[in-house]
Amino acid sequence: MGNTSSMLTQYDIEEVQQHCNNTFSQQEIVSLYQRFCQLDRSGRGFISSDEFLSIPEFAVNPLSQRLLKIINGLNFKEFVSFLSTFSSGSTQEQKIEFIFKIYDLNCNGKVTFNDIMNMLRDLTGTYISEQQRQQVLTQLLKEAGYTEDSVFVLEDFVKILSSSGLKMEVEVPVD
Repeated sequence: MGNTSSMLTQYDIEEVQQHCNNTFSQQEIVSLYQRFCQLDRSGRGFISSDEFLSIPEFAVNPLSQRLLKIINGLNFKEFVSFLSTFSSGSTQEQKIEFIFKIYDLNCNGKVTFNDIMNMLRDLTGTYISEQQRQQVLTQLLKEAGYTEDSVFVLEDFVKILSSSGLKMEVEVPVD
């Protein structure tokens, strides 16, 4: 499994399936492996930042640089685990934990008002002013019972987003 030129064995498929809590069927894992091999142009057994950026939809995503900090250098098992976050089989808490990691830029387990503002800048670009962003975020935090001085941990994100009806799902095409 480390060398992308090799084929997956039944054992490899079952190991990956177990690693991602049976989120994907065996047929989906084989399809994901084929896609992984296409992305791993260097054949080194992991996907580099440049290889991820070769995916047009990823390259134009305003969060691509943040995501690269999380996903750069994934091997196949990690690649499937990453994608399982977006499957219908993952829990809402797993999805929220992933979102938290994107906001937690310095990986200290805490998200500040400025971290959220930076994310909003990435997402909105020049469409809204800095003052508008700050007003929207301040109001949102106030409605949720927080202030600009609040420091958020994962449990806060879970509390805030659990009732949001969050959907983060992708389908894996099976050839």
